[in-house]
Amino acid sequence: MAGTAGTPGTPRVLRAMNDRAALDLLLEHGPLSRTRIGKLTGLSKPTASQLLARLEAAGLVRVTGTSEGRPGPSAQLYAVDPGAAHAAGLDVTPDRIRAAVADITGATVGEFELATPGRRPAQPVVQQVTAALDGAVKAAGLTRDDVHRLVIGTPGAFDPSTGRLRYASHLPGWHSPALLDELAAALPMPVEYENDVNLVALAEQRLGAARGHGDFVLLWNEGGLGAALVLGGRLHRGWTGGAGEVGFLPVPGAPLVRQVTRANSGGYQELAGSQAVPRLARELGIEDIPSGPYAEVAAALVARAADHASGPHRSLLETYATRLATGLASLVSVLDPELVVLSGACLTAGGEVLRGLVQAELAELAATRPRLVVGDVTEHPVLRGALESALATTRDEVFDTSR
Repeated sequence: MAGTAGTPGTPRVLRAMNDRAALDLLLEHGPLSRTRIGKLTGLSKPTASQLLARLEAAGLVRVTGTSEGRPGPSAQLYAVDPGAAHAAGLDVTPDRIRAAVADITGATVGEFELATPGRRPAQPVVQQVTAALDGAVKAAGLTRDDVHRLVIGTPGAFDPSTGRLRYASHLPGWHSPALLDELAAALPMPVEYENDVNLVALAEQRLGAARGHGDFVLLWNEGGLGAALVLGGRLHRGWTGGAGEVGFLPVPGAPLVRQVTRANSGGYQELAGSQAVPRLARELGIEDIPSGPYAEVAAALVARAADHASGPHRSLLETYATRLATGLASLVSVLDPELVVLSGACLTAGGEVLRGLVQAELAELAATRPRLVVGDVTEHPVLRGALESALATTRDEVFDTSR
């Protein structure tokens, strides 16, 4: 029926579109005056005034001060009200769960980290998740009920047809077929689950090196080797959620690994994963190898190698670059992406030196010529991607003034 809220072109829908455009501008630019909002949206001064009054009454914007230092009378400045809604994210690994809460503007207002060491979890996964979330919520001065949406990032992916976690046998306690139902019952907000590397790609797409790019591959190398595939601006997850599990990819230079899901490894992981870097360093005669978890050791070795122009450290970096390019060649030959983003501690540690070596090797191994860049989101990228994902849906819901 004409005139309903969902009818395109009705005054209510047009007002909601203008409201959302103004809110997005405030998120992008920070506090703006009514005049500036009018110019950026193309709205008249009276319409911009009505819009701001409407958003202020809805609790979505607030006056934050006045403009100063310009000729003429000062003008009130408006900004998105940070307390309009909150979203949360979790980054899950076998050793810990890192949690954070962000306000609607994207500012992190609470963080917490829960250690989860050992092959057998000391407490059930539901208790781990709620404890980590509650820690971040408490740090933010909020309660669980204040969180509008939660996104949980894990290794592997939950199969949409069975609800079971796949490709992550190393994550203890997360493989029960009833887990998602148990978490839904324990948490008051909607919960979404996403592969950790996919979340890194989302963070790079929203905030980092892939901004403005609709087709790119993100290669991640930290605790494990994985990839995220963004095609036409959207994540490609595959039939079972396993798109991008490139660690299982058979590649030249590595023994053929069979029963890969049982081994939780594959040819590309064995050839170029973080655990291969210390082993390669020993083969090259590098003696001063630090101790610690293999991912941290690998990143330290790569960072050190990037500072050497010759010798065994340089050989380490060049060999590592060739191994990375070997797997990347298969990806870019099939997908022909515009951009490849190198992310994860073991890749970002090599910086521009490693990127240049991989770019040169890839030019020899693949017919396509994507541009390689080093990722910009280096501080808790999985968690940042989880927050960005939760915020995107939260904003769509909270900023919808057509209802």
